[in-house]
Amino acid sequence: MAASTEESRATTVTRSETSTPLVTSHGTTTIASTVVQKIAGLAAREIAGVYDLGGGVTRAFGALRERIPGANASAGQGVSVEVGEKQAAVDLQLVVEYGVSIADLARAVRTNTITAIEQMTGLEVVEVNIVVNDVHLPEDDAAEVPVTGRVE
Repeated sequence: MAASTEESRATTVTRSETSTPLVTSHGTTTIASTVVQKIAGLAAREIAGVYDLGGGVTRAFGALRERIPGANASAGQGVSVEVGEKQAAVDLQLVVEYGVSIADLARAVRTNTITAIEQMTGLEVVEVNIVVNDVHLPEDDAAEVPVTGRVE
């Protein structure tokens, strides 16, 4: 009987030590990875100097998706996440505006992403890895040919 009492005390101590905003004695809140992915994507896009998210293929699919009536561009484009019970890790693929300090931009994106995820979800963000895939040049906008319909 004494061993059983000691086990229950150990369990009680363990539960209180692992209590977080998402895991409590009253239940568990699970946050889907798509939620964290969208938060990270939106937080990264809030920073001036970020032109777009994603690699070449991802952006090409995003541009194609935008042309389909009723389809929306994905807020999670260029973002991959790993989400656990208490922690999250984020990988971002960025296209930056020409002339922006990439080191300063990465610092601002990382800070904003961590703050947004931690405030909205209660998860601890353990890392935000950033890959800069491309630099957007101002003349790239002029080179884009407007898409017109077949019928006027």
